[in-house]
Amino acid sequence: MTTVDHPARDGTGGPARRPVRVPFPVVDEVARHCLQEAEPETVHIEIHLPGPLDRDRLTAAFTEALRRHPRVLMREAPGRWYRRRYEWELTPEPDTAVVSFTPHGRDSLRAARARCLEAAPPLSASPPVRLEVVEGAGPAANGGAGPDTPTGTSADPATGAGSGNGNGTVLFLTINHTALDGPACLRVLATAAELYGGRDNTPAAPPVRSPDAVEPGYTSTPSVWAPPARVASGAPESTPGNGLIVTELAVPCRPQGSPYTVNDQLMAATALTVAHWNREHGQRPRPLRITMPVDDRPRGADMPIGNGTRLVEVTFSPAEVDASRMGELLRRTATRTRALKAADRPQLGHGAALLTAPVVPVAWRAAVTRGLRRAAGPWTSTCLLSNIGRIPYALDFGEEAGRARAVWFSAPARTPRGLTVTTASTAGRLHVSLRWSRSLLGHGDGAHLRDLFEHYLHATEETGASSR
Repeated sequence: MTTVDHPARDGTGGPARRPVRVPFPVVDEVARHCLQEAEPETVHIEIHLPGPLDRDRLTAAFTEALRRHPRVLMREAPGRWYRRRYEWELTPEPDTAVVSFTPHGRDSLRAARARCLEAAPPLSASPPVRLEVVEGAGPAANGGAGPDTPTGTSADPATGAGSGNGNGTVLFLTINHTALDGPACLRVLATAAELYGGRDNTPAAPPVRSPDAVEPGYTSTPSVWAPPARVASGAPESTPGNGLIVTELAVPCRPQGSPYTVNDQLMAATALTVAHWNREHGQRPRPLRITMPVDDRPRGADMPIGNGTRLVEVTFSPAEVDASRMGELLRRTATRTRALKAADRPQLGHGAALLTAPVVPVAWRAAVTRGLRRAAGPWTSTCLLSNIGRIPYALDFGEEAGRARAVWFSAPARTPRGLTVTTASTAGRLHVSLRWSRSLLGHGDGAHLRDLFEHYLHATEETGASSR
């Protein structure tokens, strides 16, 4: 029985109180309008621990963490067709079991990743999050295998999870992106780790950045009115949904005092990867436009929970995406990303804020939003790069389970964009996820894109250092 049927009472045996309702923010409403069963909007988080976890203690710790971040305990409130907005209904407890456990087997990691991509937790049950625990999964991460290939088949040195010593644990968190984003749910996991292990998981201080300086000659940007390049189609599959490859790389080096950051190196590598791929597939050169989420929220226990990032777009002309002029590309990228991060702009832009104004029934706005999304398809950005950065939490689950050795995220990759690159760093290593729409690319295409990305990321170290 859910709290809709039997809502929480006032604590004195008196009449039930109506659950608190919160209007959908702009990001949530636009996502809700555009839901598709074929390509669910899920966020996948994958955390590898060196030791085992106790089932009852973990379930209790994660449930208590949800209570300590009550904005996670929500479901979509029912309403009539003519209502002016969608609303979240906050609940005191989960409506359903949130944590499940899977024993490790030959393909257990592959299957768990696939489940993260294939079905989003329903919005009708609180919370729209599911945690799957794969037990006995070995001490390290599976570097190259995605959901379409057996685990442990890659030559990557991080493939120990496919046939490890059976003592490790892998946590898979599946999030309905209509309600929540990855950094918010990572905050909840950090709280659960602290409750489980009794160790401090206070976020580390963010890295100190040198004062921003405008690089002369790099302030102009290509026109945003021309339709950007699309990722060229490879060998698409008949099965709908998303494919995924995860890999572990070294965090790219950069000269001390460089005007660009690791994020800028990742952005340059992404642009070069897509340009190379499109050349191989005979696509005419066109401007690249790469969406980049920006998250300014604090990472402490009071972090606002929900979809808290704003989206900006970094544009490159075809002539600018040139690996032989890497230093120039990196400095140009740094200038543009700094300007975009500093700009005061709504999460999805002023147009989305206007589109979601509650002046007509929400069902009417949904139809208009879907129509505009289809019409704007040719102007949708080329791909998305989401750099979580250094994981600020130890994710320390105590002496037996230990600290996280690897953390992967992946963001939805629905067409017409069709490709996302998501990165995070843990324990001095860079964890990269490439996720794609199967209507655009196949697993072999994803593996080739991963190799191209690794090549160009390494090139940002060598050429970037020598061309200053």
